[in-house]
Amino acid sequence: MENAKLISLIQYLLSERPDIGKITIPETEEEQFRIYRSLVNIRPAMPAKETFLKMEDAYLSEQIAQKGITDLDDLHPVQEGIYLWQGDITTLKCGAIVNAANSGMTGCYYPCHNCIDNCIHTFAGVRLRYECSQIMQKQGHEEPTGKAKITLAYNLPCDYVIHTVGAIVNGTLLPEHCEQLRQCYISCLETAIKNKIKSIAFCCISTGVFGFPQKEAAQIAVDTVQEFRKHHDIQVIFTVFKNSDYEIYQKLLL
Repeated sequence: MENAKLISLIQYLLSERPDIGKITIPETEEEQFRIYRSLVNIRPAMPAKETFLKMEDAYLSEQIAQKGITDLDDLHPVQEGIYLWQGDITTLKCGAIVNAANSGMTGCYYPCHNCIDNCIHTFAGVRLRYECSQIMQKQGHEEPTGKAKITLAYNLPCDYVIHTVGAIVNGTLLPEHCEQLRQCYISCLETAIKNKIKSIAFCCISTGVFGFPQKEAAQIAVDTVQEFRKHHDIQVIFTVFKNSDYEIYQKLLL
């Protein structure tokens, strides 16, 4: 079934890329969305026309609503001020969500990649990449591991996105990797406090393609958050997608 908004978005994105050549728009909405997402993923960081942005806002808002929005107010803490939730972080309504970014900080450019960086940029919309690029141009160098940057969330139900570059583990887990990951959590929490954000949702930073072992990463996350909350009043949601991660956090928190 055709979706008029989606087809118009695809046509606009194709009009920006004469280098791609002629692409036949598929008939099913699922296939159309894959084309749209791929074009968004490979799109350079640059402004878009207001007509496109309004249509993108309308379409993405519909898509996120269809997936179902989860409000932090409807969740129950597993410890005081700490929550454990399994689901799609792009559907979570809270103060800020954390994006596990790469050092370029402008999102994942691999079409339809299943990493959280790709998902967040896809459903936030093209303005997120452009804002990130403006921040990085001003900074003048790649983002160091363990630091954090904050942006608006655009079409996501949260208010802000906090981007951090996690530790990369190639082989043996070293103490320096653990300290880098701890700094990721501290930087994100401090950024939230600085911006008067009352709640923050963490993904499992570094445990995907960055290769950090799940159990060790979860232990660092929980220990760092519990220590930080002794001195700061902020609600923290550990957001997991895999069953294995849920079981690990459940053992640590319950």
